[in-house]
Amino acid sequence: MNMQQLNELDFDTLGSWPRPAKIGLAVVVAILIMVAGYFLLISDSVSQWEQMKQQEVTLKQEFEGKYRMAANLPKHHALLEEMQAQFDAMLTMLPTANEMPRLLDSVTFLATDADLGIQSLNWKPELQRDFYVELPIEMKLSGDYHDFGAFSAGVAGLPRIVSLHDFVMVANEGQIGMTVLAKTYRFSELAASVEGGKQ
Repeated sequence: MNMQQLNELDFDTLGSWPRPAKIGLAVVVAILIMVAGYFLLISDSVSQWEQMKQQEVTLKQEFEGKYRMAANLPKHHALLEEMQAQFDAMLTMLPTANEMPRLLDSVTFLATDADLGIQSLNWKPELQRDFYVELPIEMKLSGDYHDFGAFSAGVAGLPRIVSLHDFVMVANEGQIGMTVLAKTYRFSELAASVEGGKQ
């Protein structure tokens, strides 16, 4: 078939077209149907397939993360139990409300045992923290450096937690006057009641 014959073809006389023209038209129509079918039907499926492939990768990563967590769960439980035991042990180092007078006596004894003169001991207002109450005592003492060192070492050796803060030292006629804030702590009953309410 030449170009002139191709130009003379009329769709009204499609049945009488020569065989090569019919085959050519069938091929063009088939290609158009395939292209239209791809865009109308298959392209959505391809994009869904791509999304599902991406989702598969994400799910695999999530699964691997959860598998690692599950594999390490006994270790995490053991670590949590160890931390709870350490926390409970630290709580036993906090004085109870009944032990506060005895603790004050112990601090006073340490000061006198270190040959420090005690000018005053004043309880400051309690400070409520997250799970404990801070109990500050302002102490005014006098002595020499070695006496203060012995006192500090004695406080560090107490079975209950007592920390020393805000040292102010002033030399006065051969002796040193010191103002220090001693802080002790007790477990907050408020925190205990909140914990009890959660159980």
